[in-house]
Amino acid sequence: MTNNIKDLLAYLDNSPTSYQAAEQTISSLARAGFEELKEDSAFCIEKGGKYYVCRSDSAVIAFVMGEIDPHETGFNLAAAHLDSPLFKIKPETVKTVQGITRVGVEVYGGPIISTWLDRELSIAGKVIVRNGFVTGEKYKSILVNIPRPLAIIPNAAIHMNREINKGFEYNKQMHLQAILSTSSTAENPLKQLIADELGVLVENVSEMDLYLYDSQKAGVVGIDQDMISSGRLDDLAMSHAILMALQSRERVGATAVGVFYDNEEIGSQTIQGAMGSFLGDVLERICLGRGLGKEQYLMALKKSFLISADMAHAFHPGYAEKHDPAYAPQMNAGPVIKINGNFRYATTSETMVRFIQLCQDTNTPYQKFMTRSDMPCGSTIGPIASSQLGINTIDIGNPMWAMHSIRETCGIKDHEALITVLQQYWQ
Repeated sequence: MTNNIKDLLAYLDNSPTSYQAAEQTISSLARAGFEELKEDSAFCIEKGGKYYVCRSDSAVIAFVMGEIDPHETGFNLAAAHLDSPLFKIKPETVKTVQGITRVGVEVYGGPIISTWLDRELSIAGKVIVRNGFVTGEKYKSILVNIPRPLAIIPNAAIHMNREINKGFEYNKQMHLQAILSTSSTAENPLKQLIADELGVLVENVSEMDLYLYDSQKAGVVGIDQDMISSGRLDDLAMSHAILMALQSRERVGATAVGVFYDNEEIGSQTIQGAMGSFLGDVLERICLGRGLGKEQYLMALKKSFLISADMAHAFHPGYAEKHDPAYAPQMNAGPVIKINGNFRYATTSETMVRFIQLCQDTNTPYQKFMTRSDMPCGSTIGPIASSQLGINTIDIGNPMWAMHSIRETCGIKDHEALITVLQQYWQ
């Protein structure tokens, strides 16, 4: 197993929510010599410098400043997202009935709900506590991740739901409540759990932004050990590929930018999502930090290129009828170019040519994906970022199975291949 794959498995295991994913991304960048820039302070930028910016604790933009200012070369960008479908805990719904303590959840994004039942689930997210861990007026936010199994959402026995194997729709309010305990005596077992984990008084735990996630760690699978099985491959695998490639660049001609958005799974319409101002703000401030004006910033955008990286659908032999035979990407056969005539993907013939050239330059195989003409097409951050900023964009991704399941599968060779292509992109 290569170092890249070992690092990916650790990245997946330590990134149960976008908060922890951003934290892992920042830690990796810091080890590689990237310096933090704060949005509420002036950007001091030097040619050849390596920097990152974090917004809302859950989105990150990192860049290696080019030797040539952006108005001459544009920005070379690659973007992915750190969030994945999850079950968000509703803290005020903790109740104990007939000795069973359970809590309600809100479904975040579009998971395959049935895969979340009868699984050992852990808890992670962000908590607001009173500053200094004593009563006071000020508060601080703390990331929390408790990886041990803490909850389960059990199915009804087949004897009580005889039709479940013929298709069953779970009621999100009634059927998805997570059981936390059958013996707790605490007034609020969830809040007590968090307080004990953080070492604070339970009364000093204020607001909790918590999610359930699968306790099982990422692993390698297959006779040839050529696949990865994990939660949150969509889209942490693409985020990791961008991170690895960007960190390997020491000096670049054109400024290299890695973008790690949040909230793609719910439409990106947040301040830390692709519909927010984050990327535009940072790119403009890079120009301002180099003494360039608005006109030169707009020139830089026009000369820029964006690789939007989000996982793609691999051909599934059990569901062959779901694919257009001419556009059915194979696992471990190279990165996938995603195309849609209604521009659910931002790919154009011009942007395709540029990406294909990168693949050819590195002897990397590539594939193409289009949905069946009688099926709707999903979308991602590519069309949003490109339309907002006027940047030529291609949508790509590595092929995977069971997208949005609690356990997804992708190919090891594809991950290594995309890192190689992105390194060439930023050469």
